[in-house]
Amino acid sequence: MSSTKPASKPIGQRLLESGLINELQLDLGLREQKRQGKMLGEVLVDLGFVNPEVLTGTLAAENKTEVVDAVSIAIDPDVLSLISYEDSKKYKVIPLDLSDNILTVAFADAFNVVAIDVIERQTSKTVKVVTAPESNILEAIEHNYSHGQSISQTVDLLLEHGITASDEELENISPMVRLVDQIIGYGIKQNAADIHIEPDEKVIRVRFRVDGILKTELLIPSALRPALTARLKLIAGMNISEKRAPQDGRIHFKHGSKEIDLRISTLPTSHGESIVMRILDSGNVKLSIDWLGFSAADKASFIHLMKQPYGMVLITGPTGSGKTTTLYTALGLIDKETRSVFTLEDPIEYSLPMIRQTPIKPDVGMDFAAGLKALLRQDPDVILIGEIRDLETAELAIRAALTGHLVLTTLHTNTAAGIIPRLIDMGIEKYLLPPALSAAIGQRLVRKLCPECKQICGNTEQLLKDHNLVDSIPVTAKLYQAMGCDDCNQTGYKGRLAIYEVMPIDEEMHHPIIRGDTADELESIARKNGMTTMFEDGLSKAMQGLTTVEEVIRLVR
Repeated sequence: MSSTKPASKPIGQRLLESGLINELQLDLGLREQKRQGKMLGEVLVDLGFVNPEVLTGTLAAENKTEVVDAVSIAIDPDVLSLISYEDSKKYKVIPLDLSDNILTVAFADAFNVVAIDVIERQTSKTVKVVTAPESNILEAIEHNYSHGQSISQTVDLLLEHGITASDEELENISPMVRLVDQIIGYGIKQNAADIHIEPDEKVIRVRFRVDGILKTELLIPSALRPALTARLKLIAGMNISEKRAPQDGRIHFKHGSKEIDLRISTLPTSHGESIVMRILDSGNVKLSIDWLGFSAADKASFIHLMKQPYGMVLITGPTGSGKTTTLYTALGLIDKETRSVFTLEDPIEYSLPMIRQTPIKPDVGMDFAAGLKALLRQDPDVILIGEIRDLETAELAIRAALTGHLVLTTLHTNTAAGIIPRLIDMGIEKYLLPPALSAAIGQRLVRKLCPECKQICGNTEQLLKDHNLVDSIPVTAKLYQAMGCDDCNQTGYKGRLAIYEVMPIDEEMHHPIIRGDTADELESIARKNGMTTMFEDGLSKAMQGLTTVEEVIRLVR
C-alpha cells in the first residue's frame, strides 16, 4: 500500500559500509543478537559500539527520512488511538499525525518492514516513516499514552469489562498492560525503592517506600486482583498457576529513556498473593566515594582499607541501609586491571564491569558457603560476600582474610563494635579475629532535608533540651526543621544520605577482643582512638543543614 517502504539491505551491512562499526564489532553484534533476540541496532547500542543518535541519523539519511523529536510533538488523541499502547511498545513506534489518509509514524528502526506492514493493515492508512532515537520514542510513548488518563481511569476502563473475581485471562488486555505499566512508572517517578501490592478483603492497597517511609498511594478494587497478579507474574517469568507457594522473579522495565530492573517477590496471604517489587535503578546509583557522604577522616580510612592486600572489612546495618551501595563503591576503588575480583550475591542487584559476579541459588545447593568454597579455587584477590549468615560462611571468610585475600562483607548488628561479639557468638574463635579483621563499619540512611522548603529552627535551645542534646550540640549551632512543599510531596524531606561509623581494628583492640570485652567496651576504646559514632556523624550532618536532629534520633537512638 505504501510507497515509502525502505530497501531491505541488512542493517549490519549498512552500518559497516557507513564506517560506523568494523567487522569484529558486527560479528559480535550478530552473535549477541542471536542470543538475546533483540534488534541488531539495539544490541550494537547496548554494546557501546554505536551512539543511538548517530545510528538514527545515519539510517534516516540513507532512507531519506526525517529525524524528529517525538517527545516535543503534541499528538492528537484520535491519532494516538490508531496504534495500541502495547503495539507501540512492541514495535517501538508512535503515531504523530494523520493527513489525507497518510499516517506519519516515528520509528526507532526505519527499516522495520514487518512493523510498517502491520500498522498499515491495522489502520488502513498509508504509513509515512520518520525516525527518532529509541529512547526518545519510548519516552514519548510513556508520556502520551498515560497523558490525560489517570490510573483511576484505567481501573474504571477495566471494570467496564465486567471482571469477576476469578478472571485471570485479562492479564494481557491493553488496559491491564497499561495499569501495570502506570503503577510501576508512577513508583519510578516518585523515586520509590519498593512497590508493595497488598491484597485486602475489599481492596488492593498499593504502597510506595520513598526515602525509607511507606505510604499508601493507590486503592484498587479487589475485583482486579487476579488479573493484576497474573500480569505481574507473567512479565516477571513466574508460574501464574502456582498460588500456594512464594515465588521470586525479575522484570526488565523500560520507562521512557530509562531501563529499570525490578526484583519481584510474591507471598500467599489470606486474601491473595502479596507482591513486593524492589526497584533497581542502576542509573540512579552513584558509585562514587564522594557521593557516599563520609566525613574527611572516615573517607581517608575507607580508601586506605581498600588499598590493603588482605583482611576483612565488615559492614553492618539494617535491610535497606545502603550496605550494597557502599560495598559496590568499595569495589570501584580497587584496581581491577591488576587484581582478580569476585562477588557472591543474593541476588545480583547491579552489573559491574570487569568483576565476576555469582548469584546465590540455595535451591540447587549454591549457598554462600558452597559458593565461597568454589570461589577460593578461582585465584581471587578480592572477594565480596553479600552477607554472612552462618558459621560455615564466617569461618571460610575469616580463613580467606587470613590467607591473603581482601574480603568485603556484611553482618546484621546494631553497631560497628557489635560485629565482634556477634562473630564470637556464631562460634568463631576469638584469637582468629584480630589478625583477620581490618575494620568494622556501621551505617544508616537518614532522610535529607528538602532544599526548597527547609527552615532554620526558631528555638534551638529548647530543641536540644527536649532531646537531651545540650552536651552534644552547641546552642549557637544552626539547625533546620522539615516543613513540606510540592517539590517534596509535603514531607519536608527529599532523598537520603548515609551516616557512618568506621572502626579500624588496630593493635590496641587486639587484647580486648581476645579477652572478650563487650561491644560497649570496644566502642569506648575506638572512640578514644578518634572514632566518630553514627549518632555523632548524624548530628554533624544535622548541623550542616543536611538532615534534622529528629531524623537522626529516629534511626540511631
